[in-house]
This record gives sequence, structure tokens and C-alpha cells, in this order.
Amino acid sequence: MTRSVADLTAEVLAGARGPAPADLDITSAFWLHHTTRLPGADVTYRNYYVLLRVEEVFGACSFESGELDPAYCADTSGRTLADVLSSNDPLPVRIAALDAYLAAVEPHHTVPYAEEVVLPAGTPDVRARARDAAVAGLLDVAEGTKVALIGVVNPLVDAITERGGVCLPCDFNLRETASGLPVSRDMIEVIDAADAVVATGMTLSNGSFDVLLARCREQSKPLAVYAQTGSAVARAFLGAGVTALSAEPFPFSQFSSRPSSLYRYRTDT
Repeated sequence: MTRSVADLTAEVLAGARGPAPADLDITSAFWLHHTTRLPGADVTYRNYYVLLRVEEVFGACSFESGELDPAYCADTSGRTLADVLSSNDPLPVRIAALDAYLAAVEPHHTVPYAEEVVLPAGTPDVRARARDAAVAGLLDVAEGTKVALIGVVNPLVDAITERGGVCLPCDFNLRETASGLPVSRDMIEVIDAADAVVATGMTLSNGSFDVLLARCREQSKPLAVYAQTGSAVARAFLGAGVTALSAEPFPFSQFSSRPSSLYRYRTDT
């Protein structure tokens, strides 16, 4: 069983997950700063992304403001994935490279056991609610189930509570949800108090994913991951701590008003 992101990276570099990463070139690297404020909300989401193109796919990783200088783009195109994965590059760049490798080896749209969910055309709030309902649908949320939400997205808070769940939100950047729930900064606290856990792929970019994974394994708690960041990386842990995954490869739903796809995985499929 792969125990950590470091283990997974070592497997990729050793050729245990497919073709040698030294044979796969990064053809483009880019940096995005994107903000969203849904109608009626008083919170502006500020998102930053590293994106690396390899063959037909993009590896993606979000990061915090100021964590990465966009000048990295000038030096990353043309490098091999092996070079980036074995480097001292910032963690978000290495996660994007790992995501690009795993997605290039097996793109989400080619996986026979992945369930494609087509998000409808529409406004940002319509598409966000459809996306978050698809994520919440990965969990069997009975009345009163305590669900730790690591990485707050307000429509997902609503989707959990509408199913009768009790949401226990955790986020480094928010004090309360749009519905007024207090937001903890202590991930371990909310995991320990929960019956099930939903976490964003951002846990990969801030280095907390391994702790999250180990804690859920130890307590035998279901862990669903919703990932734009590192969606193929999270997929590698299905059955090894991750029980369900909503994977949304780039280009993400917030960058279009037209129908787009995400891919749901369950360990019982």
C-alpha cells in the first residue's frame, strides 16, 4: 500500500507507475490568479494555480498567495517530469508535476470505473451548486452524521446540511461559513470529532494530505476528496485511505459557462 505522497513520488521516479517520467516533457507552464464572489455572498475566494501541460493533460495545484512567484513559468517549460519531481522546486510545482504524470498515464476520461458527471451550463452559482452536490453525493450522509469539511466551500457546506449532515468546517482562511458556522483551524480536532471526512485537494499543496490520510486510516473513517488540485494524485490513494473522489481536471468549471465534466470514483466500484 502506498502510504504517502513521498512514497508515490518515489514509485513514479522508479518507473513503477508507468513510463519513465524522464521521457515526458512539460510543454507549457502557467500561473493563474482567479477570484470568485457568488451572488449574495460576502466572501471573495482568491485562488492561485500552478498548471503544467504534458501531452493531452494538465497537472494542477493550487497554492497560497505569495507562495510562488509566477516567474517559475519561464524556467519550467521544456523540463522533464523526472527533473521536476526530483528537484527542490516548491511543493505546488512538484504536486502539479506528479498530477500531470499520473493523468498522462491514465486520463480521467479513459478510466472505465470513473463515473462522468456533466455539470450544466449556467451561471457560476448554478455550476458551483451542481458540482458541490455531486461531491456531497459521494457520501452516505444519514441524519445527524458529523462530516468534517477540510477546506470550506460554502455551497458544499449547504449540500452536506441539506442531506441532514452536521458540518464541521476547517479552513486556514475563514472564520465562519456563509451560513454562520464557526470554522476551526485545527484539522485533527474536526477529523477526530467526525463520522466522515470530506477534504479538498488543497491538502496536497499545503503538505497536510499525509496527516489527513493517516488519521482517517487509523480511525477507519470514510474520506472523500474533492480535487481540482492533484486530482490524479488523490486517485492513486483510492483504497489506501481515500474511499471516494470527485476529480475535476483542468479546465475547471469556474472558467466556463458551458457544460463540463468531473469524474467520481468510489472504492466499491
